[in-house]
Amino acid sequence: MITATGITKSYGELQVLKGIDLTIEKSEVVSIVGASGAGKTTLLQILGTLDRPDDGTLNFDRQVITSLSARELAAFRNQKIGFIFQFHQLLPEFTALENVCLPGFIARTPANEVKKRASELLNMLGLSARTEHKPSALSGGEQQRVAVARSLINSPLVVFADEPSGNLDSKNADELHDLFFRLREELGQTFVIVTHNEKLADMADRKVRITDGRVGH
Repeated sequence: MITATGITKSYGELQVLKGIDLTIEKSEVVSIVGASGAGKTTLLQILGTLDRPDDGTLNFDRQVITSLSARELAAFRNQKIGFIFQFHQLLPEFTALENVCLPGFIARTPANEVKKRASELLNMLGLSARTEHKPSALSGGEQQRVAVARSLINSPLVVFADEPSGNLDSKNADELHDLFFRLREELGQTFVIVTHNEKLADMADRKVRITDGRVGH
């Protein structure tokens, strides 16, 4: 479903990615691991179209993404890609429901459809009683589940997660990890997860190790 070929990326004199070849299949849960500075987050940002490679191609579902304009890329990202970050990135002035709805509104999906989908997702994630609460009134685990619901609102091809459990205690981290696999079973969702959590990395269908800007073994 996703094929990255010959991906390179440098920042000034520092070459971070040195020719990455990687394929992600539909409904696969893939973990990306490696030492700090190995290039994991850079690779995730390029796979998620948040950054462009210096060289190489990125193909999503037979569409060459690296040839799209900035505007086309932004529309593609909104409609086809979900993101989960370590620190949730929820907007504090909005309720849980409103935070989940935002990508759907940006995609210009009818508001009633977006709100219905958001309510369904929050209910699926055990947050039906928390929909009108703002982030400050939610626990860390609840905030991250809201972020998961937000990542799913547009039924993306893939969800990219960057250290999703890095800011959670062990109980909430375990619950989040189990949630990814439940969503894969129930929704057929594809996940690509950068993590230092070896337990989560080992649970994945496949563990990709990045060593000095290359895919290692």
